[in-house]
Amino acid sequence: MTGRELKKLREDLGSAIGRQLTVADMAKLCGLPATEADTIRRWEVTGPSGPAAELLRILAMASEQYSILENFNVFDRYDVREQDRPMRRAEFREMMRDELRRRLA
Repeated sequence: MTGRELKKLREDLGSAIGRQLTVADMAKLCGLPATEADTIRRWEVTGPSGPAAELLRILAMASEQYSILENFNVFDRYDVREQDRPMRRAEFREMMRDELRRRLA
């Protein structure tokens, strides 16, 4: 993930939960104290790496702008009826949005 992609992700996640996210909010989402906002500002130039990048890739699934990762895509299995798959994806995205809200609380 590049710095530009991280900035875009912040905008997209904010749109997904209905409020603008600050760099302090992004720090909280990454499990950093809100006082570590400078780390996020640096990442918005250089891009995050390691565990933070992976966590952000997972949290990105809360937004319609990002596809659901193959590792998490349990909706195209044989035991999920085809007509139920869009509803299941929407439920999953809503769960991810709830997780974002929980992390920010």
